[in-house]
Amino acid sequence: MHSHPAPTAPGPGRVSGFLHETFIGTPGSRQSAGRGRTAVLNQLMLCVITLVVATISLFIGDTGNIPAFLAGAMIVFAGGVATFVVPWAAIARGWILVVPLVDVAAIALMRLAEPMGGLGLLWAFPAIWLAALGTVGYIVQCVVIPGTYWWLVAVGPAQTVTYASVLLPAVILAIATTMYVSTRRYQAQQSLLDTQATVLSGALQRAQRQEELVHEVLDAVDFGVLRVSPEGTVAVVNEALGRFQNSIPGFGSRDQELENAYRFDGSTPLPRAERPLIRALHGEVFDNQIVWFGHPDERRHALSFTVRRMRDAQGADAGAVLIARDVTAEMTALRARDRLVSSVSHELRTPLTSVLGYIDLALDSLDRPEHARSSLEVASRNGERLLEIVADILAASSASRMSIDMTVSPEDVDVAEALGAAAEAWRARAAMNALTIDTAGIEPAHAFADPLRLRQVLDNLISNAVKYNRDGGEIALGCTSDGTTTWVLVRDTGSGIAEDDLDRLFERYFRAHTDVDGTGLGLSISRDIARALGGDITVRSARGVGSTFMLSLPVNADGGDIPAPALDAAASGAAIEREGDR
Repeated sequence: MHSHPAPTAPGPGRVSGFLHETFIGTPGSRQSAGRGRTAVLNQLMLCVITLVVATISLFIGDTGNIPAFLAGAMIVFAGGVATFVVPWAAIARGWILVVPLVDVAAIALMRLAEPMGGLGLLWAFPAIWLAALGTVGYIVQCVVIPGTYWWLVAVGPAQTVTYASVLLPAVILAIATTMYVSTRRYQAQQSLLDTQATVLSGALQRAQRQEELVHEVLDAVDFGVLRVSPEGTVAVVNEALGRFQNSIPGFGSRDQELENAYRFDGSTPLPRAERPLIRALHGEVFDNQIVWFGHPDERRHALSFTVRRMRDAQGADAGAVLIARDVTAEMTALRARDRLVSSVSHELRTPLTSVLGYIDLALDSLDRPEHARSSLEVASRNGERLLEIVADILAASSASRMSIDMTVSPEDVDVAEALGAAAEAWRARAAMNALTIDTAGIEPAHAFADPLRLRQVLDNLISNAVKYNRDGGEIALGCTSDGTTTWVLVRDTGSGIAEDDLDRLFERYFRAHTDVDGTGLGLSISRDIARALGGDITVRSARGVGSTFMLSLPVNADGGDIPAPALDAAASGAAIEREGDR
C-alpha cells in the first residue's frame, strides 16, 4: 500500500504497550512510584510546618521543655530524610507505615513538651498519610492517634476531661475518614481506567491488524485501488495502481494524461472534464469507463475505471474509491474479433462472388465447351480459395498445437520442386502488379515434411510477398541445405514492417498492414506448421527496404534442434535477428 512516507514505528502490540506504559503505566509501577511520592510529599509538608512551629516557639521563648520539643522536631526531620533515601519501590509495602507512626510519636513528644501549644493538630498529617495507605493504615491511625492523645491528657498536669479531649481526635478522625474514602474512590476509578486501557489496547491492536490485513489484500489484487478524501487528497494507493503508473506512459501524470489519454474508440482525445479522477473529485459515480493510454501508432494500454462514493457512520460524504483494471487484452480481443468478422466476410464474399459469376457464365456458354471449361476452372480456383480460408480459420481456432501435430504426415519432400511449383502458381498474380519472381536462388534441397502442409506455408509466404510488395518490385526465392537442415528464403522489396510490430507478427489475428485485406491468420498458422514439422520461421525487416522470411526444416526424421543458418551471399538478407509478426 502506498501512502505518504512515515517514520518507522513499533508493531501494533509494541505501540499499544508503549503508550500504555508511558502515559498510564502498569499497576505495579504506578503503586511503587506512588508510595515514594506520597512519602516524600507528606513528610515534606510535616517538616515544613514543624520547622515553622519550632522557629516561632524558640523565638518567642514560650516552650516549656525545650530538649523534648527539639527531640521531637529532629525525629520529624529524620523521617523526612528517610523518605528521600529509602528505595520504597524495592522494599515491602508495609514498611512505609513506620514513618507516619514515628511521626505520631515525635508529635506526641513535642506536645508533651508544650501541652498548650495546639501541637496535636499536627497529627492530621500522619493521619492523612496512614488513611491513604489503605484499610490497615486507616485502622491503625484510628487506634494509635486517639489513644496517644488520650494517654497524654491522662498523664498531663491538668488531668481534666473536657470537650477538647474529644474534639481533637474527632476532627483528626474526620479528616482521615475523608482521605480514606477519597483514596478508595480514586483507586476504584484507577482500576476502571486500567480495565478500559486494557480494552482500548486490545481494540487498538485488532484495528491495526485489520488495517494491515486490508492493506495486504489491496496489494494482492491485480486491479488498482485509489481512495480520495472528501478534501480531494489521495489517501490510499495500492501496489497495482503504482505498477500502472510505472508501466503505462501518461498514466497518473496530469500533463501527459491529457495528451496520451483517449476515449473508448481509441482515437478521440479525452477531455480533462472526462478524466476519471476529475469526475471522482466532482462527486460523480460511474462504471466501466474505458480510457486508452498511448498514441494510436504506439503500443497502447486500455484501463477500465469505476468510481464509488463512501459514507461514514453518520451518513456524511467520506470521499470516493476509484478502481482501475487493465482491460487491454479484452479490448484487443474484441477489436480483433470485429476485424476478423469484417475481414472474413470480405475474404469469403470476393471468391464466392467470383464462383457464382463464373458458374453463371459457364451455364450461359454450354454451347461453347471451351468457354464453359475456362469459366469452371476459374470457379474451381476460387472455390479452392474459399476452402483455404475456411481451413485457416478452423486451424486458428484450435487451442492446442497438438491438433496440428496430428494432421501432419511428414515424408521426404523435394523442397526445390515444391518452391518452384509455388513460384509458378503465383507468377500470374504477381504480374498483375508488375512484380518479378526471381528463382535463381533455388538449389537442390530435400526436407522431412508434409508436402501439403509445406505447400500451404510456401503459398502463404509468397502470397504475403505479393500482397505487401510495391508495384514493379521483386520477390526473391531461394532454398539450400547442409544435409541436416534445409532453409527456404522468401524476400520482398515492399514497405517493410515497423519495429514495434515485429514482436507481434506471428500472433493470431494480428495485422501489421490494415490497409490490405486479410485475416491475420496466415503467418500464425504457417509458423505453427513449421514448428510441428520440427522447424521454424523467422523474419527480418526494415522500413522502406522490405522483409525477408526464413523457413527452416529438418532434412531427416531425427533432425533434432535446427541450428541458426550460416547463409551465403544469395541468402544473407535472411539472417535471423528477431522474430515478429506481419
